[in-house]
Amino acid sequence: MARYVEIHPENPQSRLISMVADRLRSGEVIAFPTDSGYAIGCRLGNKEGLDRIRAIRRVSAKHHFTMLCSDFAQLGQFVIVGNAQFRLIKQLTPGPYTFILKGTKEVPRMTLHPKKNTVGVRIPDHAITQALLAELGEPLLSSTLILPDEEEPMTDGWDVNETLGHALDIVIEGPVGTEGATTVVDMSDGFAEVARVGAGSTEMFE
Repeated sequence: MARYVEIHPENPQSRLISMVADRLRSGEVIAFPTDSGYAIGCRLGNKEGLDRIRAIRRVSAKHHFTMLCSDFAQLGQFVIVGNAQFRLIKQLTPGPYTFILKGTKEVPRMTLHPKKNTVGVRIPDHAITQALLAELGEPLLSSTLILPDEEEPMTDGWDVNETLGHALDIVIEGPVGTEGATTVVDMSDGFAEVARVGAGSTEMFE
């Protein structure tokens, strides 16, 4: 069963954040709160972790994983961002948006869409997630925790632990955004197209 960890929502305890980061570095898979529901994640380049997340979500190799980044500077190391895309992403982050972009050589090939060479990126507006990213010093590979046959992400840590504790290594308890999954904006072809309507406003794309 997963280790259940309660972390302060505004002032995350450094010892607990360090412990979770160390477990991620050792290859473990975690469930954690974000500004748009729960997500599951592992360290970038962790193939076994990637396969475990796919099995939990029951998604195919074409599923777009998302790299959670601490800030725009880190995001820019892993995806190709043009001038127009730069301005839009800067305007909308941090927040509940995922952007689909072409990956750079820094992204492990197994993480990219097999045909499009794209990957999702986002900058979360969540204290626990940001503390974890700062401790890791690198993006966290993640997928929104939407169970098979469901449309909305899970929002309660205890429920996550009861339902998926057998398949995870750590479940972090903490508050989440309750407006649903992120709004996904596909920018991979040079223009912005809303691929999924979620928590982030789509007014600017209409």
